[in-house]
Amino acid sequence: MSEEQVVRETSTLCTCESLVQDLRRLGLQAGMTVIVHSSLRSLGWVCGGPVAVVEALMDVVTERGTLVMPTQTGNYSDPANWQNPPVPQPWWDIIYEAMPAFRPEVTPSYGMGVVVETFRTHPGVVRSNHPQVSFAAWGKHAREITANHSLEYGLGEQSPLARMYELAGWTLLLGVGYDRNTSFHLAEYRSPGTKEVTLGAPIIENGQRIWKRFKDIDIDADIFPAIGQDFEETQQVLLGKVGQAESRLLPQRPAIDFATAWLKRQRGF
Repeated sequence: MSEEQVVRETSTLCTCESLVQDLRRLGLQAGMTVIVHSSLRSLGWVCGGPVAVVEALMDVVTERGTLVMPTQTGNYSDPANWQNPPVPQPWWDIIYEAMPAFRPEVTPSYGMGVVVETFRTHPGVVRSNHPQVSFAAWGKHAREITANHSLEYGLGEQSPLARMYELAGWTLLLGVGYDRNTSFHLAEYRSPGTKEVTLGAPIIENGQRIWKRFKDIDIDADIFPAIGQDFEETQQVLLGKVGQAESRLLPQRPAIDFATAWLKRQRGF
């Protein structure tokens, strides 16, 4: 959708202040630890664009809370598995040798949206050191959440998702569905029946750039909308509009526990 279309379809423009009011009305509060998934265009036309969105979130949560966003880099992966688009097989060895190593302070997120990239580069934001599924954070628990992110099983027990679970964090979906709810991946790791896979990415190890292979599980977000809709029946999800975006605020720990039980039932455990 072009910006012209966004303007035409916006009844009332958003400002940083109006977003602050909408976020508070939804239930977001100072001191919360919250992971945010967002679509800028779903909000309508925003005066100040992604900067206004990030600053509104920071204004509401304040430095007494913690703001987290996934800053994933799916392009830092094995070219043998690329599908959109695939690359010719003769290129693979060159990519293994030549792709720059992931560096948290330099490597941009990939396909995560302009709000995420604006947040990633904001002063005071720190980022976890994972070449594919990193997270950025700002506020009270930012360093605690992003530290010691395990290379293997990157969305599991040694990930920022698990640290947020321990902190009884929240998930905010701004104009996006449950398919974007990264926290549900932690439930996949906690449920039996997952398939192990070997992944690869360029990293810095002992001061040298290498192509590193590591273990993980085969994750699947396609089932997340069904889990999310069933979780809403527990009456724990706060629903409302932020700008023009249908939005949801949900407690992360109960949602993950629900998703874990849901997956175990589906898999026959």
